[in-house]
Amino acid sequence: MKIRSPLDLAKILAVLPASFIVVACGGGDGGGSDNTTSTNGTLHVSMTDAPACGFDHVFVTVSKVRVNASNSAGDNDGGWTDIALATPQRVDLLSLTNGVLFDLGRAPLPAGQYQQVRLVLSANQGNSLANAVVVSGTTAELPLATPSATQSGYKIIQPFTVPANTLVDLILDFNACKSIVQQGNGGYSLKPVVTATPMTVSGSITGFVATAQAGATVYAEQNGKIVRGTVADASGKFVLTPLVQSSTGGNYDVVIVDNKLPSGHATGIIGAVPVTASATTSVATAASPITLPASTTNTVSGTATASAQAAVRALQTIGSVSYEIASANANLDTGAYSLALPAAAPLFGTYSTTLPITLSAVSSAAGQYSVQATSTGGATQTNNVNVFNGGQSGVNFSF
Repeated sequence: MKIRSPLDLAKILAVLPASFIVVACGGGDGGGSDNTTSTNGTLHVSMTDAPACGFDHVFVTVSKVRVNASNSAGDNDGGWTDIALATPQRVDLLSLTNGVLFDLGRAPLPAGQYQQVRLVLSANQGNSLANAVVVSGTTAELPLATPSATQSGYKIIQPFTVPANTLVDLILDFNACKSIVQQGNGGYSLKPVVTATPMTVSGSITGFVATAQAGATVYAEQNGKIVRGTVADASGKFVLTPLVQSSTGGNYDVVIVDNKLPSGHATGIIGAVPVTASATTSVATAASPITLPASTTNTVSGTATASAQAAVRALQTIGSVSYEIASANANLDTGAYSLALPAAAPLFGTYSTTLPITLSAVSSAAGQYSVQATSTGGATQTNNVNVFNGGQSGVNFSF
């Protein structure tokens, strides 16, 4: 397994070891060699991960990545270029946080714009678990079902341009927390949430929380939706990368959540953080880390119609902006879900180049959440809850 250290651009641009091979098919560059003409560029693909709730390990085995200039190309259509690993690589997604990247390989491509990426995984066979999870606090690997990934691959629509005589780095962010769904029999399935970001238009946000909050999840959000996530390491440091530059997609809100049961910490939010391509924006230093006050954590639980295969998330509103604090996939067979939410008032501050950034408690938002369920068909329902004085059960959704 080839893992790169965080934000090491020299390694990002390095030639990959011989353990990776390139296979071109269906209209791709048939030579499989380095780019040598002015009409070709090179695509280099890596993978990273957002935090996974409730798991100590999430293993997937990658066999290849496919790219196509058409967003509607089918499995057997022309125009595909495959980046195939000589040997399928099993990787623990939860080791890929704070900017750590896993090399998937590279391929020469005709210069131009590409629309579709597919991530193809190997299948579990017998007692050999190519894809598995380890539930937090346990040691046993449990099979992770991946019904479609072993055939056509998981489809990611993300336009990106490969200029002539240029190497382009594309980062696949595999959001393990939002991708794992529990079944009624106690098993787990993969319903992937994967995004792709070209490094040429991306930058980073970094900062520190107090060491007492090491292990807290940290999100970069836009319009109440998580764009990138990570986990604060043992020193309290966190790195959110890659993030598309603000001039393209707007600023980001940094949301820090430490919702351990029963006692965690209040949520911290820094609004309107800018990102510049190939640069890092700092929101806190090791000398002056973000320190969150202790908070009781309470649980909201209920069911969503099982056939809806709903994704459930909890939003907290400050002013006119809502922020995602927690999420879960409803059980595939029963529709049951549970969310752990801090009861104390969240802390909020607006980004400033002068550090430390002042964060103040928003008392009106203490314990107040909107729980939103979205079905696979796109239908959305919302229930308002208050967990300031305790948890709530029976928060149900019917689709």
